[in-house]
Amino acid sequence: MKKTILTGLRPTGNLHLGHYFGAGQNYLKMQEDYDFYLEIADVQALTDNFDNPEKVRTNVYEITKDLLAIGLEPNKVHFFIQSKIPEIAELTVFYGNLVTVSRLQRNPTVKTEIAQKKELFGNDGESITYGFLGYPVSQAADITVFGGELVPVGDDQLPLIEQCREIVRKFNSIYGEILKEPQQVLSTTTRVKGLDGNDKMGKSLGNAIYLVDDEETIKKKIMGALTDTNKIKKDDPADPDKCMVYYYHKLVNSNENINKVCTECQKGTRGCVDCKKELIEAMNNFLKPIQERRKHYEDNPELVKEILEKGTQEARLKAQSTMKNVKEAMKIDY
Repeated sequence: MKKTILTGLRPTGNLHLGHYFGAGQNYLKMQEDYDFYLEIADVQALTDNFDNPEKVRTNVYEITKDLLAIGLEPNKVHFFIQSKIPEIAELTVFYGNLVTVSRLQRNPTVKTEIAQKKELFGNDGESITYGFLGYPVSQAADITVFGGELVPVGDDQLPLIEQCREIVRKFNSIYGEILKEPQQVLSTTTRVKGLDGNDKMGKSLGNAIYLVDDEETIKKKIMGALTDTNKIKKDDPADPDKCMVYYYHKLVNSNENINKVCTECQKGTRGCVDCKKELIEAMNNFLKPIQERRKHYEDNPELVKEILEKGTQEARLKAQSTMKNVKEAMKIDY
């Protein structure tokens, strides 16, 4: 039997190239090799979007269309909506008795995100909600209620997986060997940089190319991309490794063209404007098949709902089976 693998995405916006190269390509491999559960984590998205529920609701469908567009297949992936699996919330409550507030506050991932919120809101952390602080507990429930054996993560998410393992060990030590202790699958891809050279691509930074971007939007974004600041004139030699245009050529262009771009840039025989125009064409060609698949689902919204309903039903059956065992072990199977 295939091992169960679980991952989730927060529906707070469309997928961009960072998502595709950082996770999407791995998803395409996972759907072939594992029993793959993919959670649209709307409850987790509400921890810091509780005052904008329409945004979350809309993006549940938007992000599902993006995932289908990159090539994920509903007959190989269980797409499900987190809020439609009440067993997750139930298990989260039980887990709340197994982890202390101080342990959550020490979690490196949580500490980093709290620090970012303090910087953003300019206060001492009073805006941090109970739900936000406790999301690692909810995430542990996400993983274990489906018997998740493997969880794909980046380095920054490792503390969350360790927190989950601690909770599982604590539960099993009290109630018996009921739950599986998950293992991480570290991403082998590197984080995609933003058009401005920032190490992170994101909506809030305004430096991302989205899978849904049209040709005019892509043109505008690429024409504003960061290039080697030491190149003043068109025929000045430049360092392609200091140029985000070359960086994106390496993502979406052919090896032959990439080598040509690099050589001409170093010799000073390639102007930045021409280089950007070539990247715009390559980027549009790269995104075209994704956007064509996406249009099929845009034109058939009921199909997207059917895929989510089917995947959610499958996921709930798995969750109900786990909770039956959990309640029996906890002596609350009245």
